[in-house]
Amino acid sequence: MTFDGIFTRAITNEFTNELENGRISKIYQPFKNELLIQIRANGKNHKLLLSAHPSYARAHITNESYDNPSEPPMFCMLLRKHLEGSIIEKISQIDVDRIIVFDIKGRNEIGDVSYKQLIIEIMGRHSNIILLDKDKQTILDSIKHISPAVNRHRTILPGHTYVAPPAQLKSNPFLIDLETFLSKIDFNAGKLDQQIVAKFSGISPLFAKEVVYRTGIANRKSLPISFLSMMDIVKANEISAQIITKNGKEYFYILPLSHLEGNTKTFSTISEMLDRFYFGKAERDRVKQQGNDLERFISNEKAKNEKKIKKLKTTLQESEKAERFKLFGELLTANMYVIKRGDKVVEVQNYYSPDNEVMKIELHPQKTPSENAQSYFLKYQKAKKSVAFVENEIRKAVEEISYFDALLQQIDSAAPKDLQEIREELMEEGYLRSKFQKGNKKNKPTKPIIEKYESSDGTEILVGKNNKQNEYLTNKFAGKDDIWLHTKDIPGSHVVIRSKTPTEETIIEAATIAAYFSKAKNSSSVPVDFTLIRYVKKPNGSKPGYVTYDNQQTVYVTPDEDLILKLRK
Repeated sequence: MTFDGIFTRAITNEFTNELENGRISKIYQPFKNELLIQIRANGKNHKLLLSAHPSYARAHITNESYDNPSEPPMFCMLLRKHLEGSIIEKISQIDVDRIIVFDIKGRNEIGDVSYKQLIIEIMGRHSNIILLDKDKQTILDSIKHISPAVNRHRTILPGHTYVAPPAQLKSNPFLIDLETFLSKIDFNAGKLDQQIVAKFSGISPLFAKEVVYRTGIANRKSLPISFLSMMDIVKANEISAQIITKNGKEYFYILPLSHLEGNTKTFSTISEMLDRFYFGKAERDRVKQQGNDLERFISNEKAKNEKKIKKLKTTLQESEKAERFKLFGELLTANMYVIKRGDKVVEVQNYYSPDNEVMKIELHPQKTPSENAQSYFLKYQKAKKSVAFVENEIRKAVEEISYFDALLQQIDSAAPKDLQEIREELMEEGYLRSKFQKGNKKNKPTKPIIEKYESSDGTEILVGKNNKQNEYLTNKFAGKDDIWLHTKDIPGSHVVIRSKTPTEETIIEAATIAAYFSKAKNSSSVPVDFTLIRYVKKPNGSKPGYVTYDNQQTVYVTPDEDLILKLRK
């Protein structure tokens, strides 16, 4: 992984400069595997994010805001008890491992000085955050519990002695000289980058590939020089935090990665880079896990309507015979004098056709000529009604598909807190069974929380990320002369500019937000309509979130995640 031992060393140095001797003021646990610690240090307030997420484990200072649960989890309560008000005395890394230790000095319940250690192990799905009694090295608790049945090497449970992850028996790259490096590498075996990863601790494939790339023609002279020169840069802490985008995939590291040759963006700090890289990634992963059943249900409902339309169109084709039944009835009425009861077929001239073609019409032998004509007229009326019914059912199915498309887009853009509102909407619309049983009181509905942004000139921009938020924002919250935006003919969010006369720059920024929170998020030159709220109407009986509008103008923008980050309040 990119967050290797060398990277961990760099972020630890950043923590030392920014957080050491800081006081812990607040601790939150916004999600199952993540902590947010507020620290007052060097005259500033910092938010430290520690994540043991199985896919996005990391540690960095963040500027992001997180919604905290109304009732903090037990681990969070324990950390508050032991750490709030305490001082971070030292921040260190264990060897070249992806383990960061925060040495913390505080006071216990009776006022005596106590020493704790908060350890974060950044190891993919095995990542963990552990609180220790420093003197006894016993575990007070951890964000993940590991029993002996799961791991024989060490147990991560309250009361057990802390045992570090097993050593990998690799060489420390910070203590390597040219001769030692050469003794570790077999040039005849090839795959030099893989050998570097296997022989030296704290080194990721990204770092090793960069060493080989900078070497050019790799030999016993050039490879160690390339390796040692890169290590010298790391030792000197000459950090260049970068995100490289190549073929749609993003990479991050603390050194330039020449071998990727992608679009590069440089950041002033490692934390700023990580904030940008992980923006939305962990959240989308949580949404995917929590909303997987919801997404599957909506996709199935959409597929049902698509199948329904196919069947209805087949029925519609059959119903188009209605005009032919009417023709048969009229021709029989005009030629009754040549038809006798008992006839099974009659040949008549079709005086509606230019060449008076002769048509054969099947008859019911037991019916009179008049009854046969009336039978065809009845078939005509039935088929005609069927056409109207089928066309109406197709229209309803198309509306359903459009509605479910919008919901799928909203799930893709949703934060975990938004999913519950989508569930509630599906219950209210009768698609999902309500969880409330007869006799139970429903919770009083709360106002949807609208996401806020601020344009470059300070104008407030509001975004609804699901139908409940969209309807509240457009129909209740916004003023009649505010500017309303939405992607043209594309499912997406309702966006409102709280201004009667916004600048052109603000309109473009708001349109970019609208494009970003739409189905066209990954497209370029996305059309976005904007008009006054007074021209936006919700038709009676329409689906949640559906509106019509006029007097609009259109701008074309390309979604920009960097701009979204910049404008978030």
